[in-house]
Amino acid sequence: MAEIIPKETALQALNTIIQLHFEKTLEKKRAVDLQKKELWKLFQLFFIFLSLVFLAQTQSPRLQCRHCWVPIILLSFTHLIFYVSVAQTLRCINGFKYQRRCHKLTLGLATERLRQIKMRASSGNDEGDVVGDDFEIHYQEPPEAYFGKFKRNWALHFGFLILMYGFMVASSVVILCY
Repeated sequence: MAEIIPKETALQALNTIIQLHFEKTLEKKRAVDLQKKELWKLFQLFFIFLSLVFLAQTQSPRLQCRHCWVPIILLSFTHLIFYVSVAQTLRCINGFKYQRRCHKLTLGLATERLRQIKMRASSGNDEGDVVGDDFEIHYQEPPEAYFGKFKRNWALHFGFLILMYGFMVASSVVILCY
């Protein structure tokens, strides 16, 4: 048996749900933007460091081919630390994006239900009460296909980082040995 609720109470509840999920959507957007700024700072620091290593290799008269293991080990540790930092930042970004998507889906459903209740009320065939199931909004989650977007993002970032590592190791060997 469905519970009958006064229309005003149902409208107020739906408006509260809409407001909550709208605020959460904005909060998650700000969190994603903040994490993206962190990611860009990491990339900038990383490229500055790589430039300094590259510059040191080209300017140093003491480094020779037999010493190429030193910059390669330094680059390996630096890349490893950077990979871990990027992975953590991407994990946060993807988590916030997923939560934001859930809130947007729930917001859309709540807005649609509110519109339906208001249309019924304006059409004149409404008794002034709402069935409890009409305004009950469950937390919505995106389909499984949504995760493909995150996997592509990871693949792009880490593919780029692996290419950078290969380029830096190869250029170190070329600079020091040829």
